Amino acid sequence: MDASFSHLDSQGNLSMVDVGSKPPTERVAVAEAVVELAPATMQLLRQAALPKGDVLTCAKVGGIMAAKRVGELIPLCHPLNLTYADVRFEVTDEPPRVRIETETRTVGPTGVEMEALVAAQTAAAVIYDMCKAVQRDIVISRVRLLHKSGGRSGRYDAPELP
Repeated sequence: MDASFSHLDSQGNLSMVDVGSKPPTERVAVAEAVVELAPATMQLLRQAALPKGDVLTCAKVGGIMAAKRVGELIPLCHPLNLTYADVRFEVTDEPPRVRIETETRTVGPTGVEMEALVAAQTAAAVIYDMCKAVQRDIVISRVRLLHKSGGRSGRYDAPELP
């Protein structure tokens, strides 16, 4: 790993990395987040009986919208032309939780990891917002990058967690 920090100039001040001379490559990132719910809340989610409506559809749209706006939210991120963004859900009763998996893609000079991570976090926050009327102690956890490919640093695959 390079010991220099690419977001610092020669005087140690923050600066946005100039990616103009980097060759465009296909970039892919996959991230996850987990939303832990009470059994009663999970039952209402499965029955589409929560007061605000269809939780997972709203969370999917919110996550995709967030992925497209990361350049406006994270100070040193470049605005990217995403070629693909998706939010997928794995809903389990034991334990009662929603595992969110997001995927973002582009062809360009910089990666899409932040887009996948922000999409996962936003989808989790939407689930919280849609369920908070019936449960306030919802836990959002395990937000992490699962996979990235493309670019100079190549491929990364996160280790399995228990």
